[in-house]
Amino acid sequence: MVIMNTHTQRLLVVDDEPDIRRLVSEILEDEGYQVAMAENACAARELKKSTHPDLILLDIWMPDTDGITLLKEWIAEDALLCPVIMMSGHGSVETAVEATRLGAYDFLEKPLSLAKLLLVVERALEAGSLQIENSGLRQQLIADIEPVGKSATVARTKDQLKRLAQHDARVLFVGEAGVGKGLYARYLHNNSSHREGPFIDVAVGSIAPENSAVEFFGKECGGKIYLGLLERAHKGTLFLGEIGGMDKETQLRLLSALESSSFLRVGGSEAVYVDVRIIASTRIPLDEEVKSGLFRQDLYYLLNEVTLDIQPLRNHSEDVPALLSFYVDYFVNQDKLAFRRFSMAAQNFLRNYSWRGNVRELKNLVQRLMILGVGEDIELEEVKSALGSVVSDMGPSSSVPDFFNLPLKEARDHFEKAYLEYHFERTGGSVAKLSAAVGIERTHLYRKLHSLNIKL
Repeated sequence: MVIMNTHTQRLLVVDDEPDIRRLVSEILEDEGYQVAMAENACAARELKKSTHPDLILLDIWMPDTDGITLLKEWIAEDALLCPVIMMSGHGSVETAVEATRLGAYDFLEKPLSLAKLLLVVERALEAGSLQIENSGLRQQLIADIEPVGKSATVARTKDQLKRLAQHDARVLFVGEAGVGKGLYARYLHNNSSHREGPFIDVAVGSIAPENSAVEFFGKECGGKIYLGLLERAHKGTLFLGEIGGMDKETQLRLLSALESSSFLRVGGSEAVYVDVRIIASTRIPLDEEVKSGLFRQDLYYLLNEVTLDIQPLRNHSEDVPALLSFYVDYFVNQDKLAFRRFSMAAQNFLRNYSWRGNVRELKNLVQRLMILGVGEDIELEEVKSALGSVVSDMGPSSSVPDFFNLPLKEARDHFEKAYLEYHFERTGGSVAKLSAAVGIERTHLYRKLHSLNIKL
Protein backbone atom coordinates (compact mmCIF):
# COMPACT_ATOMS: atom_id res chain seq x y z
CA MET A 1 0.00 0.00 0.00
CA VAL A 2 1.25 3.47 -0.87
CA ILE A 3 0.25 6.21 1.56
CA MET A 4 0.30 9.55 -0.17
CA ASN A 5 2.68 12.21 1.11
CA THR A 6 1.10 15.61 0.62
CA HIS A 7 4.04 17.37 2.30
CA THR A 8 6.77 16.49 -0.21
CA GLN A 9 7.62 19.70 -2.00
CA ARG A 10 7.46 19.56 -5.78
CA LEU A 11 10.02 21.39 -7.93
CA LEU A 12 10.12 21.97 -11.67
CA VAL A 13 13.51 22.38 -13.39
CA VAL A 14 13.35 24.01 -16.84
CA ASP A 15 16.58 24.01 -18.85
CA ASP A 16 17.43 23.07 -22.44
CA GLU A 17 20.81 21.58 -21.44
CA PRO A 18 20.38 17.88 -20.47
CA ASP A 19 23.46 17.77 -18.24
CA ILE A 20 22.35 20.75 -16.18
CA ARG A 21 18.79 19.41 -15.87
CA ARG A 22 20.11 16.06 -14.68
CA LEU A 23 22.65 17.55 -12.27
CA VAL A 24 20.22 20.00 -10.65
CA SER A 25 17.50 17.35 -10.41
CA GLU A 26 19.81 14.80 -8.77
CA ILE A 27 21.01 17.37 -6.23
CA LEU A 28 17.46 18.36 -5.33
CA GLU A 29 16.17 14.78 -5.21
CA ASP A 30 18.99 13.92 -2.80
CA GLU A 31 17.57 16.64 -0.56
CA GLY A 32 14.16 14.91 -0.58
CA TYR A 33 12.33 17.04 -3.14
CA GLN A 34 10.11 15.68 -5.93
CA VAL A 35 11.56 16.98 -9.18
CA ALA A 36 10.05 17.22 -12.66
CA MET A 37 12.22 18.22 -15.64
CA ALA A 38 11.35 20.17 -18.81
CA GLU A 39 13.66 20.76 -21.75
CA ASN A 40 11.78 23.73 -23.23
CA ALA A 41 8.93 26.18 -22.62
CA CYS A 42 6.32 23.94 -24.23
CA ALA A 43 7.10 21.04 -21.90
CA ALA A 44 7.34 23.45 -18.95
CA ARG A 45 3.81 24.74 -19.55
CA GLU A 46 2.39 21.20 -19.53
CA LEU A 47 4.34 20.11 -16.44
CA LYS A 48 3.38 23.25 -14.54
CA LYS A 49 -0.29 22.38 -15.12
CA SER A 50 0.06 18.70 -14.24
CA THR A 51 2.49 18.84 -11.28
CA HIS A 52 1.46 22.11 -9.56
CA PRO A 53 5.05 22.81 -8.46
CA ASP A 54 5.92 24.60 -5.21
CA LEU A 55 8.95 26.18 -6.92
CA ILE A 56 10.29 26.57 -10.47
CA LEU A 57 13.95 26.83 -11.54
CA LEU A 58 13.78 28.49 -14.96
CA ASP A 59 16.56 28.94 -17.51
CA ILE A 60 16.50 32.26 -19.38
CA TRP A 61 17.94 31.18 -22.74
CA MET A 62 15.86 28.44 -24.38
CA PRO A 63 15.28 27.60 -28.06
CA ASP A 64 11.48 28.04 -28.30
CA THR A 65 10.46 30.70 -25.75
CA ASP A 66 12.92 32.48 -23.46
CA GLY A 67 12.52 32.31 -19.70
CA ILE A 68 11.68 36.00 -19.24
CA THR A 69 8.78 35.71 -21.69
CA LEU A 70 7.57 32.53 -20.00
CA LEU A 71 7.79 34.19 -16.58
CA LYS A 72 5.67 37.11 -17.84
CA GLU A 73 3.12 34.65 -19.23
CA TRP A 74 2.81 32.72 -15.96
CA ILE A 75 2.55 35.83 -13.81
CA ALA A 76 -0.22 37.18 -16.07
CA GLU A 77 -2.30 34.00 -15.75
CA ASP A 78 -1.58 33.12 -12.11
CA ALA A 79 -1.84 35.73 -9.38
CA LEU A 80 -0.45 33.23 -6.86
CA LEU A 81 2.42 31.87 -8.95
CA CYS A 82 4.88 29.80 -6.90
CA PRO A 83 8.40 31.23 -6.42
CA VAL A 84 10.49 31.23 -9.61
CA ILE A 85 14.30 31.21 -9.55
CA MET A 86 15.87 32.28 -12.84
CA MET A 87 19.12 30.69 -14.10
CA SER A 88 21.49 31.83 -16.83
CA GLY A 89 24.97 31.15 -18.08
CA HIS A 90 25.04 34.54 -19.78
CA GLY A 91 23.89 36.57 -16.82
CA SER A 92 24.06 40.31 -16.56
CA VAL A 93 22.98 42.82 -13.97
CA GLU A 94 20.28 44.12 -16.34
CA THR A 95 18.82 40.64 -16.86
CA ALA A 96 18.81 39.89 -13.13
CA VAL A 97 17.12 43.21 -12.36
CA GLU A 98 14.49 42.62 -15.08
CA ALA A 99 13.73 39.12 -13.80
CA THR A 100 13.30 40.19 -10.17
CA ARG A 101 11.30 43.27 -11.21
CA LEU A 102 8.87 40.99 -13.03
CA GLY A 103 8.43 38.84 -9.93
CA ALA A 104 11.19 36.20 -9.94
CA TYR A 105 12.31 35.31 -6.41
CA ASP A 106 16.03 35.29 -7.25
CA PHE A 107 18.61 34.90 -10.02
CA LEU A 108 21.38 32.27 -10.18
CA GLU A 109 24.37 32.43 -12.49
CA LYS A 110 25.87 29.34 -14.12
CA PRO A 111 27.99 27.45 -13.33
CA LEU A 112 25.76 26.93 -10.33
CA SER A 113 27.12 26.92 -6.81
CA LEU A 114 25.72 23.86 -5.00
CA ALA A 115 25.61 25.62 -1.64
CA LYS A 116 23.94 28.73 -3.03
CA LEU A 117 21.43 26.66 -5.05
CA LEU A 118 20.22 24.76 -1.98
CA LEU A 119 20.14 27.91 0.17
CA VAL A 120 18.12 29.92 -2.37
CA VAL A 121 15.72 27.00 -2.97
CA GLU A 122 15.13 26.62 0.77
CA ARG A 123 14.49 30.34 1.26
CA ALA A 124 12.24 30.53 -1.81
CA LEU A 125 10.12 27.63 -0.56
CA GLU A 126 9.78 29.33 2.84
CA ALA A 127 8.68 32.53 1.09
CA GLY A 128 6.21 30.55 -1.02
CA SER A 129 4.73 28.89 2.05
CA LEU A 130 4.28 32.28 3.70
CA GLN A 131 2.55 33.61 0.56
CA ILE A 132 0.19 30.62 0.55
CA GLU A 133 -0.49 31.07 4.26
CA ASN A 134 -1.33 34.75 3.82
CA SER A 135 -3.50 33.93 0.82
CA GLY A 136 -5.16 31.21 2.84
CA LEU A 137 -6.02 33.72 5.55
CA ARG A 138 -7.59 36.00 2.94
CA GLN A 139 -9.48 33.07 1.45
CA GLN A 140 -10.59 32.01 4.93
CA LEU A 141 -12.21 35.40 5.43
CA ILE A 142 -14.23 34.71 2.29
CA ALA A 143 -14.73 31.04 3.14
CA ASP A 144 -16.25 31.86 6.54
CA ILE A 145 -18.99 33.97 4.98
CA GLU A 146 -22.38 32.38 5.56
CA PRO A 147 -25.11 32.25 2.91
CA VAL A 148 -26.79 35.65 2.97
CA GLY A 149 -30.45 36.05 3.91
CA LYS A 150 -32.85 35.73 6.84
CA SER A 151 -35.77 34.22 4.95
CA ALA A 152 -37.29 30.94 6.09
CA THR A 153 -35.85 29.34 2.94
CA VAL A 154 -32.24 30.27 3.71
CA ALA A 155 -32.61 29.56 7.44
CA ARG A 156 -34.03 26.09 6.75
CA THR A 157 -31.23 25.22 4.32
CA LYS A 158 -28.52 26.37 6.73
CA ASP A 159 -30.08 24.33 9.54
CA GLN A 160 -30.19 21.23 7.33
CA LEU A 161 -26.54 21.70 6.38
CA LYS A 162 -25.43 22.07 10.00
CA ARG A 163 -27.11 18.75 10.79
CA LEU A 164 -25.66 17.08 7.70
CA ALA A 165 -22.20 18.38 8.63
CA GLN A 166 -22.16 16.09 11.66
CA HIS A 167 -22.23 13.06 9.37
CA ASP A 168 -20.21 11.93 6.36
CA ALA A 169 -23.17 11.30 4.08
CA ARG A 170 -22.57 12.38 0.49
CA VAL A 171 -24.76 15.33 -0.47
CA LEU A 172 -26.04 16.19 -3.94
CA PHE A 173 -26.99 19.86 -4.32
CA VAL A 174 -29.70 20.41 -6.91
CA GLY A 175 -30.68 23.83 -8.23
CA GLU A 176 -30.66 26.28 -11.10
CA ALA A 177 -27.50 27.96 -12.35
CA GLY A 178 -26.32 30.77 -10.09
CA VAL A 179 -28.25 29.85 -6.93
CA GLY A 180 -25.05 29.42 -4.91
CA LYS A 181 -24.62 25.65 -4.74
CA GLY A 182 -20.86 26.08 -4.35
CA LEU A 183 -21.32 28.51 -1.45
CA TYR A 184 -23.65 26.10 0.35
CA ALA A 185 -21.17 23.26 -0.25
CA ARG A 186 -18.40 25.32 1.35
CA TYR A 187 -20.72 26.14 4.27
CA LEU A 188 -21.26 22.40 4.76
CA HIS A 189 -17.48 21.83 4.70
CA ASN A 190 -16.80 24.66 7.17
CA ASN A 191 -19.19 23.10 9.69
CA SER A 192 -17.97 19.51 9.25
CA SER A 193 -15.19 17.43 10.81
CA HIS A 194 -13.20 18.03 7.59
CA ARG A 195 -13.08 21.80 8.17
CA GLU A 196 -9.32 21.79 8.89
CA GLY A 197 -8.63 20.07 5.56
CA PRO A 198 -8.71 21.57 2.06
CA PHE A 199 -11.87 22.45 0.17
CA ILE A 200 -11.22 21.69 -3.50
CA ASP A 201 -13.84 23.15 -5.85
CA VAL A 202 -13.79 21.80 -9.41
CA ALA A 203 -16.13 22.59 -12.31
CA VAL A 204 -16.42 19.11 -13.80
CA GLY A 205 -17.52 20.38 -17.21
CA SER A 206 -14.36 22.48 -17.56
CA ILE A 207 -12.15 19.37 -17.68
CA ALA A 208 -11.73 17.94 -21.17
CA PRO A 209 -12.53 14.19 -21.24
CA GLU A 210 -9.04 13.30 -22.47
CA ASN A 211 -7.54 14.96 -19.37
CA SER A 212 -10.07 13.73 -16.79
CA ALA A 213 -8.23 10.63 -15.57
CA VAL A 214 -5.01 12.52 -14.80
CA GLU A 215 -6.86 15.52 -13.31
CA PHE A 216 -8.84 13.36 -10.88
CA PHE A 217 -6.48 10.49 -10.10
CA GLY A 218 -2.99 11.82 -10.77
CA LYS A 219 -0.20 10.22 -12.75
CA GLU A 220 3.04 8.28 -12.32
CA CYS A 221 5.61 8.80 -15.05
CA GLY A 222 9.36 8.27 -15.05
CA GLY A 223 9.46 7.86 -11.30
CA LYS A 224 7.65 11.16 -10.77
CA ILE A 225 4.24 11.46 -9.11
CA TYR A 226 1.68 14.09 -10.12
CA LEU A 227 -1.14 14.57 -7.62
CA GLY A 228 -4.75 14.51 -8.81
CA LEU A 229 -7.78 16.21 -7.29
CA LEU A 230 -8.61 13.31 -4.96
CA GLU A 231 -5.16 13.36 -3.37
CA ARG A 232 -5.10 17.14 -3.13
CA ALA A 233 -8.41 16.96 -1.24
CA HIS A 234 -7.08 14.34 1.25
CA LYS A 235 -8.55 14.92 4.74
CA GLY A 236 -10.87 17.53 3.27
CA THR A 237 -13.73 17.96 0.81
CA LEU A 238 -13.86 17.61 -2.97
CA PHE A 239 -16.78 19.54 -4.46
CA LEU A 240 -17.74 18.34 -7.94
CA GLY A 241 -19.69 21.17 -9.55
CA GLU A 242 -22.17 20.13 -12.27
CA ILE A 243 -21.35 16.43 -12.01
CA GLY A 244 -23.55 15.64 -15.01
CA GLY A 245 -20.76 16.85 -17.28
CA MET A 246 -18.43 13.99 -16.29
CA ASP A 247 -17.42 11.58 -19.06
CA LYS A 248 -18.34 7.88 -18.77
CA GLU A 249 -14.81 6.55 -18.22
CA THR A 250 -14.15 8.93 -15.32
CA GLN A 251 -17.57 8.05 -13.87
CA LEU A 252 -16.51 4.40 -13.72
CA ARG A 253 -13.14 5.19 -12.11
CA LEU A 254 -14.76 7.54 -9.58
CA LEU A 255 -17.34 4.88 -8.71
CA SER A 256 -14.54 2.40 -7.95
CA ALA A 257 -12.62 5.00 -5.91
CA LEU A 258 -15.68 5.85 -3.80
CA GLU A 259 -16.51 2.21 -3.14
CA SER A 260 -12.99 1.33 -1.97
CA SER A 261 -11.64 4.73 -0.81
CA SER A 262 -8.66 3.98 -3.05
CA PHE A 263 -7.58 4.21 -6.66
CA LEU A 264 -4.63 3.77 -9.02
CA ARG A 265 -2.89 6.78 -10.49
CA VAL A 266 -2.62 6.78 -14.26
CA GLY A 267 0.47 4.69 -14.98
CA GLY A 268 0.60 3.46 -11.37
CA SER A 269 0.39 -0.08 -10.03
CA GLU A 270 -0.16 0.40 -6.28
CA ALA A 271 -3.31 1.61 -4.54
CA VAL A 272 -3.51 5.12 -3.12
CA TYR A 273 -5.79 5.47 -0.10
CA VAL A 274 -7.49 8.79 0.63
CA ASP A 275 -9.94 10.19 3.16
CA VAL A 276 -12.12 12.61 1.19
CA ARG A 277 -15.70 13.77 1.54
CA ILE A 278 -17.34 14.06 -1.87
CA ILE A 279 -20.03 16.67 -2.44
CA ALA A 280 -21.60 17.16 -5.87
CA SER A 281 -24.01 19.55 -7.56
CA THR A 282 -26.20 19.55 -10.65
CA ARG A 283 -28.52 21.93 -12.43
CA ILE A 284 -29.92 19.18 -14.68
CA PRO A 285 -32.09 16.26 -13.44
CA LEU A 286 -29.56 13.45 -13.01
CA ASP A 287 -32.29 10.80 -12.93
CA GLU A 288 -33.14 11.82 -16.51
CA GLU A 289 -29.45 11.56 -17.43
CA VAL A 290 -29.46 8.06 -15.92
CA LYS A 291 -32.49 7.06 -17.99
CA SER A 292 -30.86 8.35 -21.17
CA GLY A 293 -27.66 6.42 -20.42
CA LEU A 294 -25.47 9.51 -20.02
CA PHE A 295 -24.87 8.99 -16.30
CA ARG A 296 -24.20 5.77 -14.40
CA GLN A 297 -27.05 4.70 -12.14
CA ASP A 298 -24.74 3.16 -9.52
CA LEU A 299 -22.67 6.36 -9.27
CA TYR A 300 -25.86 8.41 -9.06
CA TYR A 301 -27.01 6.41 -6.03
CA LEU A 302 -23.59 6.68 -4.39
CA LEU A 303 -23.46 10.47 -4.75
CA ASN A 304 -27.12 10.93 -3.93
CA GLU A 305 -27.20 9.72 -0.31
CA VAL A 306 -28.87 13.03 0.57
CA THR A 307 -30.39 15.46 -1.94
CA LEU A 308 -30.65 19.12 -1.04
CA ASP A 309 -32.66 21.49 -3.24
CA ILE A 310 -31.29 25.03 -3.36
CA GLN A 311 -34.18 27.33 -4.15
CA PRO A 312 -34.02 29.98 -6.90
CA LEU A 313 -33.82 33.59 -5.74
CA ARG A 314 -37.36 34.36 -6.95
CA ASN A 315 -38.65 31.93 -4.28
CA HIS A 316 -37.10 33.97 -1.47
CA SER A 317 -37.09 37.46 -2.94
CA GLU A 318 -37.32 38.97 0.55
CA ASP A 319 -33.55 38.33 0.74
CA VAL A 320 -32.80 40.60 -2.25
CA PRO A 321 -32.16 43.80 -0.19
CA ALA A 322 -29.73 41.93 2.11
CA LEU A 323 -27.93 40.45 -0.91
CA LEU A 324 -27.65 43.86 -2.56
CA SER A 325 -26.15 45.33 0.60
CA PHE A 326 -23.79 42.37 1.02
CA TYR A 327 -22.38 42.62 -2.49
CA VAL A 328 -21.97 46.39 -2.27
CA ASP A 329 -19.81 45.87 0.82
CA TYR A 330 -18.03 42.96 -0.86
CA PHE A 331 -16.92 45.03 -3.88
CA VAL A 332 -15.99 47.98 -1.67
CA ASN A 333 -13.69 45.75 0.42
CA GLN A 334 -12.39 43.36 -2.24
CA ASP A 335 -12.11 45.58 -5.32
CA LYS A 336 -11.83 48.96 -3.57
CA LEU A 337 -14.82 50.35 -5.51
CA ALA A 338 -16.56 53.50 -4.32
CA PHE A 339 -19.51 52.87 -2.00
CA ARG A 340 -22.98 53.20 -3.52
CA ARG A 341 -26.42 52.45 -2.08
CA PHE A 342 -29.62 51.25 -3.75
CA SER A 343 -32.59 53.56 -3.35
CA MET A 344 -35.75 52.10 -1.83
CA ALA A 345 -37.50 52.28 -5.22
CA ALA A 346 -34.65 50.33 -6.82
CA GLN A 347 -34.74 47.71 -4.05
CA ASN A 348 -38.49 47.25 -4.35
CA PHE A 349 -38.21 46.90 -8.12
CA LEU A 350 -35.46 44.27 -7.79
CA ARG A 351 -37.47 42.30 -5.24
CA ASN A 352 -40.05 41.76 -7.96
CA TYR A 353 -37.52 41.06 -10.72
CA SER A 354 -37.45 37.51 -12.14
CA TRP A 355 -33.69 36.84 -11.54
CA ARG A 356 -33.26 34.13 -14.19
CA GLY A 357 -29.55 34.05 -13.31
CA ASN A 358 -30.29 33.99 -9.56
CA VAL A 359 -27.70 35.23 -7.04
CA ARG A 360 -24.93 35.20 -9.67
CA GLU A 361 -26.96 37.62 -11.82
CA LEU A 362 -27.55 39.86 -8.80
CA LYS A 363 -23.83 39.90 -7.96
CA ASN A 364 -22.92 40.79 -11.56
CA LEU A 365 -25.53 43.57 -11.61
CA VAL A 366 -24.14 45.13 -8.41
CA GLN A 367 -20.60 44.98 -9.78
CA ARG A 368 -21.64 46.56 -13.08
CA LEU A 369 -23.49 49.40 -11.35
CA MET A 370 -20.59 50.11 -9.00
CA ILE A 371 -17.98 50.16 -11.75
CA LEU A 372 -19.91 52.14 -14.36
CA GLY A 373 -22.21 54.29 -12.24
CA VAL A 374 -21.53 57.64 -10.59
CA GLY A 375 -22.90 59.12 -7.42
CA GLU A 376 -23.63 57.49 -4.08
CA ASP A 377 -27.25 56.58 -4.83
CA ILE A 378 -28.33 53.92 -7.33
CA GLU A 379 -31.74 55.00 -8.57
CA LEU A 380 -34.48 52.97 -10.26
CA GLU A 381 -33.82 54.28 -13.79
CA GLU A 382 -30.14 53.38 -13.56
CA VAL A 383 -31.06 49.84 -12.52
CA LYS A 384 -33.52 49.49 -15.41
CA SER A 385 -30.93 50.78 -17.85
CA ALA A 386 -28.33 48.31 -16.55
CA LEU A 387 -30.77 45.41 -16.92
CA GLY A 388 -31.49 46.47 -20.49
CA SER A 389 -34.05 44.72 -22.67
CA VAL A 390 -34.96 42.09 -20.06
CA VAL A 391 -36.99 44.70 -18.22
CA SER A 392 -40.56 44.27 -19.42
CA ASP A 393 -41.52 47.95 -19.53
CA MET A 394 -38.74 48.85 -21.94
CA GLY A 395 -39.80 48.41 -25.57
CA PRO A 396 -37.54 46.26 -27.76
CA SER A 397 -37.04 49.08 -30.23
CA SER A 398 -36.17 51.72 -27.63
CA SER A 399 -32.44 51.13 -28.07
CA VAL A 400 -29.92 48.90 -29.78
CA PRO A 401 -27.71 46.58 -27.72
CA ASP A 402 -24.74 48.33 -26.11
CA PHE A 403 -22.24 46.15 -27.95
CA PHE A 404 -23.41 47.59 -31.29
CA ASN A 405 -21.25 50.61 -30.43
CA LEU A 406 -18.10 48.52 -29.90
CA PRO A 407 -15.38 47.60 -32.41
CA LEU A 408 -16.21 44.47 -34.41
CA LYS A 409 -14.00 42.05 -32.45
CA GLU A 410 -15.36 43.15 -29.06
CA ALA A 411 -18.92 43.14 -30.39
CA ARG A 412 -18.43 39.59 -31.71
CA ASP A 413 -17.16 38.44 -28.30
CA HIS A 414 -20.22 39.97 -26.60
CA PHE A 415 -22.56 38.28 -29.07
CA GLU A 416 -20.82 34.89 -28.79
CA LYS A 417 -20.94 35.05 -24.99
CA ALA A 418 -24.66 35.89 -24.93
CA TYR A 419 -25.40 33.27 -27.61
CA LEU A 420 -23.53 30.47 -25.83
CA GLU A 421 -24.93 31.38 -22.40
CA TYR A 422 -28.46 31.29 -23.88
CA HIS A 423 -27.98 27.83 -25.38
CA PHE A 424 -26.08 26.62 -22.28
CA GLU A 425 -29.15 27.35 -20.16
CA ARG A 426 -31.48 25.72 -22.72
CA THR A 427 -29.38 22.52 -22.72
CA GLY A 428 -29.38 22.33 -18.94
CA GLY A 429 -25.68 23.09 -18.49
CA SER A 430 -24.47 20.04 -20.42
CA VAL A 431 -21.39 20.72 -22.55
CA ALA A 432 -22.13 17.63 -24.63
CA LYS A 433 -25.66 18.86 -25.45
CA LEU A 434 -24.39 22.41 -26.02
CA SER A 435 -21.83 21.07 -28.50
CA ALA A 436 -24.58 19.35 -30.48
CA ALA A 437 -26.92 22.36 -30.31
CA VAL A 438 -24.45 24.96 -31.60
CA GLY A 439 -22.43 22.68 -33.90
CA ILE A 440 -19.02 23.17 -32.27
CA GLU A 441 -16.67 20.26 -31.55
CA ARG A 442 -16.30 19.73 -27.77
CA THR A 443 -12.56 20.36 -27.44
CA HIS A 444 -12.89 23.66 -29.32
CA LEU A 445 -16.01 24.49 -27.30
CA TYR A 446 -14.17 24.08 -23.99
CA ARG A 447 -11.55 26.60 -25.15
CA LYS A 448 -14.25 28.99 -26.36
CA LEU A 449 -16.15 28.84 -23.05
CA HIS A 450 -12.95 29.54 -21.12
CA SER A 451 -11.90 32.41 -23.39
CA LEU A 452 -15.30 34.07 -22.93
CA ASN A 453 -15.23 33.46 -19.16
CA ILE A 454 -18.44 31.44 -19.19
CA LYS A 455 -18.71 29.56 -15.91
CA LEU A 456 -19.43 25.85 -16.22
